Amino acid sequence: MRWILLSLTAVVTLASTLNVVRAPDSTLGWKLALVVGEFGHWLVLVPLALAGVAGWTTTGSWRLAILGACALAVAALVRPAVSAARLTDRFDWVRLYRLGADPRGSVRPEVYARPGGQAMKLDFYAPTLRKDTTRRPPCLVVIHGGGWDSGDNTQLTAWNHRWAARGWAVAALNYRLAPVHPWPAARDDVRAAIAWLKANADRLGLDPDRVVILGRSAGGQIATAVAYCETDPAVRGVIALYAPHDMTFAWGVSREDDALNSVKLMRQYLGGPPDTPERIALYESASGQQLAGRHSPPTLLVHGYPDRLVWYRHSRRLAARLEELGVPHTHVELPWATHAFDYNPDGPGGQVADAAITEFLDRVGR
Repeated sequence: MRWILLSLTAVVTLASTLNVVRAPDSTLGWKLALVVGEFGHWLVLVPLALAGVAGWTTTGSWRLAILGACALAVAALVRPAVSAARLTDRFDWVRLYRLGADPRGSVRPEVYARPGGQAMKLDFYAPTLRKDTTRRPPCLVVIHGGGWDSGDNTQLTAWNHRWAARGWAVAALNYRLAPVHPWPAARDDVRAAIAWLKANADRLGLDPDRVVILGRSAGGQIATAVAYCETDPAVRGVIALYAPHDMTFAWGVSREDDALNSVKLMRQYLGGPPDTPERIALYESASGQQLAGRHSPPTLLVHGYPDRLVWYRHSRRLAARLEELGVPHTHVELPWATHAFDYNPDGPGGQVADAAITEFLDRVGR
């Protein structure tokens, strides 16, 4: 019994360290870090239970060893929540354990373009709350992640319903994927979607002059590239979560043996390395950091420091560039969070992202 308890405690303690050190550079390591980081407040029940059993069934050095390891596991598992509480005064400990269903409103599929005869679709979430009844609600355009070659607009839909419940019209769109459709197909699709939303504003009941673009991971790269290359005053802001923004820099730090085989992703998205004038220009057109100017829209960047899929320096470098240009921006860095930390909207990363996005939308969507 003592050896079983010690072994279980060792496994739990080792897993909990993923909230303190970076996970192994693998898909499994990333997923384990995501679970431990964003659901650790539930997992903490395991070392507490092991400590209880050890207190009843062991004595002496065995008890001290097991209880000490359990204490370390508890401390590591609650670290994300403690860190999140320090990052935002909107953090709610009770919300961590919320089991209620998210609000659900109406979702209407629409076709916004037909490039080459291919129907490009978006899901439109009508706002279920009107904060200001004197004018139409603003629109949040959501661009999914997936390494540019996968994913669709059903990604993390709970967030879309939440924003709709807070008074925003939400358009979650699909875009053409690599390798069949390399850059700039995704950019052209987002442009077409925004133009379609504005042209159909009367029918959809949204304000065509108040648009914010939000993207996650690969979608964040598309979001900043589109927002910064446009001169459309209707685009009031851009939000990018754990995304790359300088594709030449991204190529320089990509490896074939990382969790994503990022070299392959970059090749199929941009055609190869930036080693010809044509490809250099293509890389620059896909790089928000290169496209940013003094009149770029306000920006919110949210990134996890231990992120092994997209290095935190991508967001740091763009934030520094925006600072140089005098562009209003907010950069939030989460010390424990890995890629896709907003998977759990009520977890530590979800709550920090929620607070930052809510404050940003309230500010730029006026």
